[in-house]
Amino acid sequence: MNAAARWVNLFLEAQAAEVGAARNTLLAYARDLNDFVDWVSNQQLSLETLSQADIDRYLIHCDAQGLARATRARRLSAIRQLYRFAFDERLRADNPAIRIKGPGKAQRLPKTLSEDEVNRLLDSAPAHGRTASERCRNACLIALLYATGMRVSELVSLPLAAARGDPRMILVRGKGGKERMVPLSPPARAALANWLAIREAEESTRRAKGLQPAPYLFASGGATGHLTRHRFYNLIKEISVKAHVDPDKVTPHTLRHAFATHLLANGADLRVIQTLLGHADVATTEIYTHVLEARLQALVQEHHPLAQAARRKTGGKTSSEGQ
Repeated sequence: MNAAARWVNLFLEAQAAEVGAARNTLLAYARDLNDFVDWVSNQQLSLETLSQADIDRYLIHCDAQGLARATRARRLSAIRQLYRFAFDERLRADNPAIRIKGPGKAQRLPKTLSEDEVNRLLDSAPAHGRTASERCRNACLIALLYATGMRVSELVSLPLAAARGDPRMILVRGKGGKERMVPLSPPARAALANWLAIREAEESTRRAKGLQPAPYLFASGGATGHLTRHRFYNLIKEISVKAHVDPDKVTPHTLRHAFATHLLANGADLRVIQTLLGHADVATTEIYTHVLEARLQALVQEHHPLAQAARRKTGGKTSSEGQ
């Protein structure tokens, strides 16, 4: 193993052991750092002697490849953390990445879905699937995702034990192994109860055959033991076609965004949404505040004395309705 690969492996091991980084986070670090290491090697340079100017050249190389601003910012973040680790572990006496300013992330509003589009997905999911079991599972997946705002990795890896007993709340294990409780709406509880009845019957059949019980709510015969993120991504695209919702708009993440956006639009507190989504910092949740503008305008139109007086003069119509 060369020195660069050893640095990356040590860094990833430290992230897993000391920070408790999730598997997907470690995989993302590995992808970004391996690209960086390959570039360093092709330039006949080494991590031990790399300069700030060399890292700048790598970022220019990434820009020339047409990589998105967010991707370049993420790669620089990984490089910074690698060199911070190397400095702390005395693999290197200085940190060449400490003063580099990245491109930053573009402030884009998250793509989301309207309440009508979500309702069409919820209505179509129970009709999609080759068997009654698949149709029931698909209905449960969509209902749980929209009701809780879970990340898709959190949803597909839910343990069966977390869902038994008609729970009002469900325990979710998020990034870095952090746990949070999220409430279930009555429709989600009904969809979950229907799927649990099928899962319990499946478990009885497994036990009768002498097989080990499947520990996941959405079990599968694959290597992970549960439905994969990739399979669920395809499922939600198929369901969107049935629901006559543009498949390009629909991903597991847009349903998570819809959960947050619809809650905020209907009066939920931003801190509550932060807790439900499992965001460590409320700044991450603040991307949803764009929906507040329409809500605040409606509140002013409904409750402000001048707006009420204007409605009386126009026979109950607002100024915008009269145009």
